[in-house]
Amino acid sequence: MNPFHQLTATSLTGQQISMSDYAGKLVLVVNTASQCGFTPQYAGLEALYKKYAAQGLVVFGFPCNQFGKQEPGDADDIARTCHINYGVSFPMFAKVEVNGTAAHPVFRYLKNELPGVLGGRIKWNFTKFLIGRDGKPLKRFAPLTTPEKMEAAIVAALEI
Repeated sequence: MNPFHQLTATSLTGQQISMSDYAGKLVLVVNTASQCGFTPQYAGLEALYKKYAAQGLVVFGFPCNQFGKQEPGDADDIARTCHINYGVSFPMFAKVEVNGTAAHPVFRYLKNELPGVLGGRIKWNFTKFLIGRDGKPLKRFAPLTTPEKMEAAIVAALEI
């Protein structure tokens, strides 16, 4: 089993979720924040999720408060922002850290596999990682890369 599929994370509602539950799916992992200039990307992420879910795409949102304290709320606040303001229906996880010694194992693994320009650190909110159906990390996208600009890579990875 691929190392990604051996990881777990806690959902926004407090349930332990195994990444192995998503084996065979194309996974887009995003560190999110509700009060960031990039927060409107939630709408584009949701559009991609709705458009390609039937072909095997799933988007995972991981709220993070490490960049400018732009995710200060609790799980209920995060859920309200995601669901009410942006119609998010893809899985959201509990708030995590993505850098430093307390970085969540999902992000430690992804940064190790796809280090990016900062040598393994995440620069800001809405950094995105595309993970293949086999659990192998395929591509890292910068915060400035909008969901719409990622669509070609997603379609290619879905082999549509």
